[in-house]
Amino acid sequence: MTDQIGANWAGTYEYTAARLEHPSTVDELRAIVTGTDRVRALGTRHSFNDLADTAGTLVSLADFGDAPEFDTERMIVSVAPGIRYGDLANWLQARGFALHNMGSLPHISVAGAIATGTHGSGNRNGNLSTAVSALELVTGDGELLAVDRSHPEFDGFVVALGALGIVTRVTLDIQPTFDIRQDVYNDLPWSSVLSEFEAITGSAYSVSLFTTWVGDSIPAMWLKTRMDAGEPTTMPPTLFGAVAASPDPQRSIADGGDNMTVFGGIPGPWSERLPHFRLDSTPSNGDEIQTEYFVDRARSSEALSAVRQLAEAIAPHLHVTELRTVAADDLWLSPAYRRESLGIHFTWKNEPEAVRALLPRIQAVLAPFDARPHWGKWNSLEAPDVAALYPRAADFARLAEQLDPRHRLRNPYLARVLGL
Repeated sequence: MTDQIGANWAGTYEYTAARLEHPSTVDELRAIVTGTDRVRALGTRHSFNDLADTAGTLVSLADFGDAPEFDTERMIVSVAPGIRYGDLANWLQARGFALHNMGSLPHISVAGAIATGTHGSGNRNGNLSTAVSALELVTGDGELLAVDRSHPEFDGFVVALGALGIVTRVTLDIQPTFDIRQDVYNDLPWSSVLSEFEAITGSAYSVSLFTTWVGDSIPAMWLKTRMDAGEPTTMPPTLFGAVAASPDPQRSIADGGDNMTVFGGIPGPWSERLPHFRLDSTPSNGDEIQTEYFVDRARSSEALSAVRQLAEAIAPHLHVTELRTVAADDLWLSPAYRRESLGIHFTWKNEPEAVRALLPRIQAVLAPFDARPHWGKWNSLEAPDVAALYPRAADFARLAEQLDPRHRLRNPYLARVLGL
């Protein structure tokens, strides 16, 4: 039955599970979990590795749970695990509310994104998981468990890679809606990036830098500025040595560009500006492999200089690199755990052998910076390397053993990367 499950979103990973189930109730999910030796949750297939795979049963939560419910006094929203961020964003915006941030792709599911520490950008913005205030999940024993921030080990439950249970409900912090304008500047000098990195990434609510690593400048800098104070101010013609772009600059960054959200400084709701890509279109390039590493933002210039040494080897196999910042948090397996972070993201061409050969070289130059990998993207690090990067890794392993003593939720990925 593997051919009925198919591949991930980009077509670069084929799932190997024996079957795929679509429960719609907690009781149906509990029966599936207790009725199989191996089970994993499958989100919107945006992982690029075997994180979500299993030799047993995959569970799709696309049809699971009820509509969102929000509490305006506590400023929270409770959602089904399989809802896509873009759909939730539109639902909240229609009611005058917002999330603090969005990933570049609005197509990803809430449960899948928080399980992997997926993020947007912004010096003061935590990753998407930091908005989680409560969770319900079916553990490996088939028990329904509810936890919230009052639980002494709650920080171990959020970014959990599916190792603790299958999430059935997520509660997120919300805030009043706000508008964003997107502006693009071209040809940002590398000299400015390396000498003024903190000022550059702090110059808007969310900042992304795009590079192919070659040359003396970065092709584009995207600024997403909150408009809470009223009418948008005029953006300067130059910024940090970069030049303001024309109203349609995204075409210089990605093939095409008609799948992207609105640029040109035109204000719009957060739901239509914080993501890079439109919900009604195919995101990114589509035929790709992705990798990302997180380093201490205080050492950004050193880390970027180290990767630039590999520019000539990287560029032929790369669509683009995006540089984004993430605020520190206390979530045990978050790549930004207790560290203000820079995410160095690679969108590779679909050239698996070349990418596999490059990953150890990139990891070697980033090793002095204790680079943590994005859980859902390609890397070649294994459990001993990863454990050294996460001070609470042993605590997480203990929690996983407690909630999944029969190891139903285990898979080769968890064994390889966490030693579970």
